Amino acid sequence: GKQIFSSKNEFRISALKFHPTESNILICGGFSPEVKAWDIRTSKVLRVYKAAVQQTLDILFLPEGREFLTSTDAVSRDSADRTIIAWDFQSAAKISNQIFHERYTCPSLTLHPKESVFVAQTNGNYMALFSAQRPYRINKKKRYEGHKVEGFAVGCEFSPDGTLLLTGSSDGKVFFYNYHTARIIRTLSAHKEACVSAIFHPVLPSLLATCDWAGEIKIWQ
Repeated sequence: GKQIFSSKNEFRISALKFHPTESNILICGGFSPEVKAWDIRTSKVLRVYKAAVQQTLDILFLPEGREFLTSTDAVSRDSADRTIIAWDFQSAAKISNQIFHERYTCPSLTLHPKESVFVAQTNGNYMALFSAQRPYRINKKKRYEGHKVEGFAVGCEFSPDGTLLLTGSSDGKVFFYNYHTARIIRTLSAHKEACVSAIFHPVLPSLLATCDWAGEIKIWQ
């Protein structure tokens, strides 16, 4: 294969997402107060998004890509602002940094495939549900809890049809939640180490991939 993009970044990258409609643009963040949008055609930075944080944990584009969210390490005993920040993609302006008020970091974010909502994995050992439209209000009636995070970057994801929400767990299990009721449907003892990712195959919903903290990958049917 031919290399089409190469660039030197001055910070270590921990999150990278491609724009949902502009396939030549990606956004990356990591151990830096800045998040950057790159154009792979020119290998140049398009925009810089500046936040008073030390690390970006995850990036999530909202539908159509006009706005995106970053989850960060900015949590203190006095304040929970900037834990999740909403950005305007074009102007690089902050739309809101007062989205999640619990004092937990959110290692991963995921968007519902059909409804205008997103879920944030939290280090409070639960997943929180939010509106994907301004002002991104939290749904206080639904909380997906039972799994463990315990400081690991545990990923979460919806099934392609949006009926299930699944997550890894620091005890090595995979949890399947009913999206509408927030109840646990089943658990899978997948790994000995912390299970940090569990995703459905995009075309074959009977296939599931999981991986753990030690680097082991498993495919389930």
